Amino acid sequence: MDWTDDGIVLAARRHGESSLVLSVLTHGHGRHAGRVRGGAGKRGRAVYEPGNRLSVTWKARLAEHLGNFTCEPLSADAARLLDDAGRLAALTAACALVEAALPEREPHPGAFDALAGLIGVLGAPGYEAAYARWELGLLTELGFGLDLARCAATGRSDALAYVSPRSGRAVSADAAEPYRDRLLRLPRFLIEDGPADTPDLLDGLRLTGHFLAVHVFAARPGGVPAARGRLLERLARGARQTA
Repeated sequence: MDWTDDGIVLAARRHGESSLVLSVLTHGHGRHAGRVRGGAGKRGRAVYEPGNRLSVTWKARLAEHLGNFTCEPLSADAARLLDDAGRLAALTAACALVEAALPEREPHPGAFDALAGLIGVLGAPGYEAAYARWELGLLTELGFGLDLARCAATGRSDALAYVSPRSGRAVSADAAEPYRDRLLRLPRFLIEDGPADTPDLLDGLRLTGHFLAVHVFAARPGGVPAARGRLLERLARGARQTA
């Protein structure tokens, strides 16, 4: 059995003396793993960084086997972010979330396109807001989309300011007043295109992080991947330094 597809590197783990087990998100075959013979060499360290784009050919005798990858580099997206720790942290967190959240060998072309789109804007201003919106889209891709179009209590679409941590539905400022301390704050940048300051970014990531933890990673040992926590800590540290 064999196929060829575009893939985005999610993770690479050493296998034996010189090989890697490579995990990629492909457009047509979903999250998929395979062995790369000789991939642990000096050249492989640059090629198989998370976030890099490859053309991958997978071959195996039977569909259930791990199989082998042969890879051709298409773009070295990780390399262009190496000098910016914040942008690299966002890339690492995104790849770790996809690696841990998506079922193996199940096509998710929407997730592939979204991750490729995020990687494309990580070098631009405002990448933090793009990352938070990407997490919101990942929840939708996984079947846990939030209803942020109208207030759960009044049905109106204006003055939305909070989200119920149980239902994932938006609540307007007025309707939320009696119990707003039990709700998650909804920053405007998640429902309207535009920039976001650091407090809004942290609120947005707390919002998406709650639903990732409850719906996606609750049964996973260790919960939400640590790379995401490191990204939040970096943003929070930056906010404290500028306060």
